[in-house]
Amino acid sequence: MSLTQPTTPFGRRPLSLAMMAAQAAAKACPDEAASHKWRTFRNLTEAKSRLGVGDRALAVLSALLSFHPETALVPGPDLVVFPSNRELSVRAHGPSPTTLRRALCQLVEAGLVIRRDSPNGKRYARRGEGGRIEQAFGFDLSPLVARAGEFEALAAEVRAAARARALLREEISLLRRDIGKIVAFARETGLSGTWDAIEARLQGAGAMPPRSAGNAALAGIAEGLRSLRTEVDKCLAESIEFRESDASESQSGCHHQSSKPESSQNLERGLRGYGDAVAAPPAESVVPVSRALPLGLVLEACPDLLPYARRGIGSWRDFLGATAVARASLGIAAPAWEAAVAAMGEEQAAVVVAGILQRGEAVAAPGAYLRDLAEKARAGRFSPWPMVMALWRVRQAGPVAGSGVPGPLAGAMPPLRFKPAAFHP
Repeated sequence: MSLTQPTTPFGRRPLSLAMMAAQAAAKACPDEAASHKWRTFRNLTEAKSRLGVGDRALAVLSALLSFHPETALVPGPDLVVFPSNRELSVRAHGPSPTTLRRALCQLVEAGLVIRRDSPNGKRYARRGEGGRIEQAFGFDLSPLVARAGEFEALAAEVRAAARARALLREEISLLRRDIGKIVAFARETGLSGTWDAIEARLQGAGAMPPRSAGNAALAGIAEGLRSLRTEVDKCLAESIEFRESDASESQSGCHHQSSKPESSQNLERGLRGYGDAVAAPPAESVVPVSRALPLGLVLEACPDLLPYARRGIGSWRDFLGATAVARASLGIAAPAWEAAVAAMGEEQAAVVVAGILQRGEAVAAPGAYLRDLAEKARAGRFSPWPMVMALWRVRQAGPVAGSGVPGPLAGAMPPLRFKPAAFHP
């Protein structure tokens, strides 16, 4: 005797298009199909907004899945589970009867389960010889097998959209921070440019968008900030003038070691850290007070100095203490340091030492190099500003692959012949 499989709900519940679609999908499911029930449930959880399923309905679905003994779901009559409302409520963490019925209706309307109601609406199984289930009345889990691929694709789309949203929010946050700090830096250092207009545009872009903002809104905000960042970079590049030829030590055109015999001797002494004698009268610093370098900018450009400070660098006093240790590590003798202080001032000379340390192996003889820069400073042909800004740009641009020298200074560096001594605080 053939068994009739019910396709309509019991009582006053009407038959809907969603129920018919779910049944058609279950019939079209190939016999060799299979799905991992908890992996499918995970995909459903991630794609719940696309399927119109709430948290309570998912909790009830999880409880229904727990009544099926197998982890792998395959098409067939064994996919019908028939728990009582009482047992189902216990496994669904105790929702009220009304909430339970509403959640079951939501699962049926979403096409995730199919009602297989008995003639009297009760859920039970009819068993044959040997206790084998011949027919069960309850909830059919076949749609979870038939639509497993659809649920996986929906979950992948939701994950991709969430990742895109997270990346857009990160980009907006970074662009706002970079633009704000560059504007503050330009004002602090007195750089010329349309910084007021840029700041007004940044404020006009509004605060960080709320978490509920969609990808389209975030993409529009990000595009506007990208355009503003391009304008900021252009304005900054036009404002900071790097002197070419011998006006700036950071350019490679006119910085050469002296070819005089006595300079060669001094170079060797500077390499070993011995007597860098400089017979030059003291001179006033050529860097005006109004153009003093900000400590934060120097530390961003020369981070290699930080390990030389025992308790961090929070002031110029800490900075001078760290450079004193770095001078010993570099082998810069007292006469060369005193000549640099006389020519540039103590803070500016310390900045130069930090720059030499940052350049590392690019400086063959730090003592002789500092002495040469002091002579240029006395002649009004050197300021630490271009050197610091060049190093700052290097930190922004990153290293040039395979050059051994970072960023835009790659073509300006002397041969790599010197390595500072190791420092152990």
